[in-house]
Amino acid sequence: MNETLKTINNRVSLRYYDKKKISTEHMNKIIESAINAPTAGNMVMYSIIHIQNKETMKKLAISCDSQPFIGTASDILIFVADFNKWNTYYKNEGVYQNKGRRPRNAEMLLAFEDTMIASENSVIAGESLGIGSCYIGDILENYKYHKELLNLPDYTIPLGMLTFGYYPENYKRVKRERFNREFIVFDEKYKKLDKAELKTMFESKEKEFSSKTSNEGKVFVEEFYNRKTNSDFMENFERSVDQWFKNWK
Repeated sequence: MNETLKTINNRVSLRYYDKKKISTEHMNKIIESAINAPTAGNMVMYSIIHIQNKETMKKLAISCDSQPFIGTASDILIFVADFNKWNTYYKNEGVYQNKGRRPRNAEMLLAFEDTMIASENSVIAGESLGIGSCYIGDILENYKYHKELLNLPDYTIPLGMLTFGYYPENYKRVKRERFNREFIVFDEKYKKLDKAELKTMFESKEKEFSSKTSNEGKVFVEEFYNRKTNSDFMENFERSVDQWFKNWK
């Protein structure tokens, strides 16, 4: 396996960091790698907010579902889907005039693609330098708070936050198994899995769940549904996401 593939396939979410600050040289390489990612029409429809202030990190650790490790990161990058700059540029140059089309869902989805591609480039760049990271989707929560904290204007959505830090010495990576390829990769067209195939697909997760003493007598699908989908957390998350979408229009 070549070094690039090894870097990609050995990556794990890192939530415990060496105390050493990431060097300016390494952070610049990570950011440059993000900016060099593929982008629709070379429009670069995102912005990156670089957080180094520890007080801001502590605030984000609380507002992003109370995850203390966020505050221990060396650096944080928040990847923001951003059409504000293009929208303002269009307005300033008078191209909208009276009947011009305004950016809507199509631009939003393209900006989402740009943003997440760039963020993953930064992750792989970090890995190649011995710097781990963890995606924090909870930055989409608490719409009003995060909008004000990060000074986000209309036509922006903070799609993802990444915490970065050097791997601690002798850190043991634990890889979490993904679904088998047969359930993810389809030839030529989408394949809708039948009941038996779906049961097989989730079999390993069910076995892992039931093997833990703390889960004795519980059913995986019910517990997972109640924790992830049918929860107060997801209701609040949904309300916040709705506000981000309205902020786009």
